[in-house]
Amino acid sequence: MAGWKAELFGSPARALVTAVLLALLAWAGWHALDWALLQAIFRPDAAACRALEHGACWGVVAEKWRPLLFGRYPFEEQWRPAVAMVLLSGTTLLSAWPRSWRWWLAPLWLAVLALTVLLMGGGALGLAAVPTNRWGGLPLTIGLAVVGLALAFPLALVLALARRASWWPARALSAGTIELVRGVPLISVLFMASYLLPLLWPAGWRPDVLLRVLAGLALFVAAYLAEIIRGGLQAVPSGQVDAARAMGFSRWQVQRHIVLPQALRMVVPALTNNAVGTLKDTSLVTIVGLFELTGALSLALGGDPTWRPFYLEGYLFVALVYWCLCFGLSRYSAWLERRLAADSPKSL
Repeated sequence: MAGWKAELFGSPARALVTAVLLALLAWAGWHALDWALLQAIFRPDAAACRALEHGACWGVVAEKWRPLLFGRYPFEEQWRPAVAMVLLSGTTLLSAWPRSWRWWLAPLWLAVLALTVLLMGGGALGLAAVPTNRWGGLPLTIGLAVVGLALAFPLALVLALARRASWWPARALSAGTIELVRGVPLISVLFMASYLLPLLWPAGWRPDVLLRVLAGLALFVAAYLAEIIRGGLQAVPSGQVDAARAMGFSRWQVQRHIVLPQALRMVVPALTNNAVGTLKDTSLVTIVGLFELTGALSLALGGDPTWRPFYLEGYLFVALVYWCLCFGLSRYSAWLERRLAADSPKSL
């Protein structure tokens, strides 16, 4: 406390600057509170919103919440992406608990992914078929982020290990892949995966655009994850590797039981940062005709002149959803760091 007082009020100049900043913060906070809550309209009344002189029109969210959350998915079938999103989110939360890191987690994920595809796509068990270009909103955002990261992590692990391999062709191939993918923006990768690669495939064979986007996203994320993992691998003392090899451990056993657990534990903050970036980068898939949460906002308001003037409130709602997801990831990262530090002497 004494340190804070010295920093903020330790001299007349510091006290003056602190007072001015606090006054500006209070002024801005009051005006934001007045606009966002005190003078705001929360009911879906477009006429009342247009009559506002000062205040937010949250009625646009109340009116457009279904197209915001589910995009162009058929209205009467929107329970399906809602259930799929709950299943995918619940499995992700379960997977975040270290005690669930067991052999049955992979089969569970395969079952959940199959059920998610069935619910979203339909065409079986009496469910109407819905093409992937109608998928959108929050379920698509969460699905792209979760599945993209799940596909990218094993590839990133292979690239990171290959870049440290003693066989030079493996090192060259890994380094070339990482540098090539990292050297271009994600928009370019998505554009090539969606529009250019199909031109190189045999006639009549055209994988779904969602699969192409997932492949491009996973490859892009894997290039960044590989360098994060490689940094963790380099931080493990080489003496531990030499000692394990001297005790008769094979090369894979050394990596599996000694190097990788320590390396991944040390790079948890960087991995979380990459996951947060991937979640936000899913908004770029709009350029290839997939309307996730941000794109669904443009669809919901762009063709409706009644509610089109209230884009600001819509974007603030979308920003709040993204912030909640990213803040949850950051809190989980902090908890996991403490948990792994406490459990490091023993097995999880």
